[in-house]
Amino acid sequence: MKLSRGLGASLITAVLIIGGCASVWHPSIPPVAGPAVFPPEQVARGAELAALGDCAVCHTTDGSRPYASGRGVPTPFGVVYATNITPDPKTGIGAWSEPAFRRAMREGVDREGRNLYPVLPYPHFTRATDQDIAALYAFLMTRPALHSDAPPNRLPFPLNQRFVLKGWNLLYLRPGPWQPDPAHDADWNRGAYLVEAVGHCGGCHTPRNALGAENGGQTLAGGEAESWYAPPLQAASPAPQAWTVDSLAAYLRTGFDANHGAAAGPMTAVTAELATVPAADVRAMAVYLASMMPKPAPAPVVAHGGDDPVFAGACGGCHGQDATMTRNGAPSLALSTAVNAPTPRGVIQVILRGLPWREGQAAPYMPSFATALTDAQVADLAAYLRSTYSDKPAWNDLPAEVAKVRGAS
Repeated sequence: MKLSRGLGASLITAVLIIGGCASVWHPSIPPVAGPAVFPPEQVARGAELAALGDCAVCHTTDGSRPYASGRGVPTPFGVVYATNITPDPKTGIGAWSEPAFRRAMREGVDREGRNLYPVLPYPHFTRATDQDIAALYAFLMTRPALHSDAPPNRLPFPLNQRFVLKGWNLLYLRPGPWQPDPAHDADWNRGAYLVEAVGHCGGCHTPRNALGAENGGQTLAGGEAESWYAPPLQAASPAPQAWTVDSLAAYLRTGFDANHGAAAGPMTAVTAELATVPAADVRAMAVYLASMMPKPAPAPVVAHGGDDPVFAGACGGCHGQDATMTRNGAPSLALSTAVNAPTPRGVIQVILRGLPWREGQAAPYMPSFATALTDAQVADLAAYLRSTYSDKPAWNDLPAEVAKVRGAS
C-alpha cells in the first residue's frame, strides 16, 4: 500500500467524529454447532477461489499450518496481523455460520459484530457473488482446524480503536454486486470480475489516499505493496514492450515472461497461487487487463554508455551488455518494467532481495545482493541500469531511496 506516513490531525479528527457519531451497529451472529457437510464440487471451487484471492498468502506463516494466521501485513500506519481462518471454534472461524462469513467478506464485520481492518480486502469482496462466497466458506470450513491466535495488531491510538472503521466504511465502502458490462464478451467480463472482486488486484496496484482508501478515479494506476512498487495495469503501464493476452496469461501463471521480466516480491506468491487455478480463469484475467494496456509496442532501447564495475561483477554474468541480449535465461533489462518504471523502488528491491528459486518453474533465479553491496553501490548500480537500459529520465535521490527500501525490510 502506498499511504502517507503520517495522518494529519484534521483527517484523524474527521474519522473519529464520523465513526463516533455513526449509528452503525452490527449485532453478534449466533455460533454454529458442529461441522457442516459440503458438496465436493463446491469445496473444489472454493479452493480455486482461495488461490485466485491469494488467501493463503496473508493467512499462512507456516506452510505446515495453512490458514492458521500469524502473518503481519505492514502498512504505513502499523502492522495488522492476518487472523486464523481455519474451522477452529476458539481461535478460528469454526463457530461462524455462512451468513457471518458473508458479512465479514462484504461488510468487514466479524461474527461478534466487530469491525475488521480493510487489510482484509472486503472493499473488493463486497462485489463477489453469493455462490463464490459460499464456495470459499465451504473450502475454509473443510480445512484442518488449527488452534492459533494471531498476534495483536501494532497500531497507534486512535487507529487501534475499531470504532474508527465505522467512519472509514461510511466514507469508502461501496457495497453492491459486481455487474457485467454488456459491451464486452463473456471472457472479458469474467476477467473483470476476477480482477476487481475475487482477485482484488487494485489492493496493490491502485494508489491510496491519506486514510488508506483506494483512489477510485485511479483504479489500477499503480500502487505499493509491502514496500514494493506495484506497476499500473492499464494505459499507464511503463512496460517497454506491450503486454498481450498471451504474455499476461503466461506471466500470471508462471511468474515470468521473456519480454517483461520475472515476478518479484509479493507478486511471486501471487503467481504461485495462480499457477494452481484453471487456465481459463487466468486467461480471462489477462483478456481484461490486456484490454486496458497500451497497444503499440515501442522499439527496444539499445544499451549505451560505458561499462560499470559493479554491474560487471554482480550482473554481467547473466545480463548481457546489449539491451536485447540475455544469458542463462535472464530477462532483457531493456524490457524490464522495473527499469522503466517512474520509481526506482522495484529495481532496488530486486537488487537487495533477489528473485527466489521456484522449484519446477521456468522462471529465472537471482541471488540477493543485500549483504554484498553497500547503499552507495546499489544506488550507483540503479542509476547505471536506468541510463543504460531505458530512455526514461534519471531517477532522483537514489541514495535516500535505497536507504528507505533497505530500512523497510
